[in-house]
Amino acid sequence: MEMRDIPFGTTDWASVLPTHHPGETGAATWRTRNFAGIRVRMVDYSPGYRADHWCKKGHILLVLKGELNTELADGRKVTLTPGQSYQVADGAEPHRSWTAEGATLFIVD
Repeated sequence: MEMRDIPFGTTDWASVLPTHHPGETGAATWRTRNFAGIRVRMVDYSPGYRADHWCKKGHILLVLKGELNTELADGRKVTLTPGQSYQVADGAEPHRSWTAEGATLFIVD
């Protein structure tokens, strides 16, 4: 990823309009900014959220609150807590996430 043509700026995430994305169970609320082809999101997963698809998009993801469980298509499973992150390239390893208690994430993709 190369970042170009993005002037210095700040984001008050509370002022970014949320969008609602239902999961297989629960829901995700996204607050999204786009910068020259780079999507930056603050995401809240409700308690009991489970993704309704295998994601093939690359991300850099940081857990801010809660606990996030991620399963990879090859059967591996990881659990992240606040201050932990993962990174995966586009098309590299399909993955899907869930959370029992809810989670807040910061995601760049």
